[in-house]
Amino acid sequence: MNAPDIHIGEKNTVQKLIEPTDTAANFGTGDLDTLFATPILVAMMLDASVHLVDKKLPEGYISVGIMSTVNHEKATVLGETVTVEVKISQFDGNKITFEMIAFDEIGTIGSGKHERIIVNKKKLIERAKKRASNLENHDF
Repeated sequence: MNAPDIHIGEKNTVQKLIEPTDTAANFGTGDLDTLFATPILVAMMLDASVHLVDKKLPEGYISVGIMSTVNHEKATVLGETVTVEVKISQFDGNKITFEMIAFDEIGTIGSGKHERIIVNKKKLIERAKKRASNLENHDF
C-alpha cells in the first residue's frame, strides 16, 4: 500500500441537532430523557474521523478504531446543536491519532482522543470469519 495523503493538522467537523433518540434515556439512563447521551458523542467523533481519512485510502483499504477516550464534561439539552471537530495529531503511515473537541451553543461540552489503523478490508473480514468459525459446533 502506498502512503495515503494524510497530514497532521487536518480537521473535520460534524454537527447534530439533538433529538429524542440522542438522549441518555435511550442508553440505560431512563431519567435523563432531555440530555444528550455520551454514546452519541462518541459516535459523532468516530463519524468525523472516518469521513476525514477513509476517502484518502487506496481501494480496498479502510480505517478501524482501536482506542477512544472521551470526557463528556457538560450537559446538553434536547433541541441544542452539538458540533464535534476532530484533528489529526499524529500519523505514522498506519496509525492515525485524532484529538477531538465537542461543543454546543453555550460552550465546550467534551474532549477526547481516538486512534485508528489502516487495514485491508478483505483481509480483515477473512480474519474475522476465521475467528468466528471457532464457535461452530460449540454448545454454550
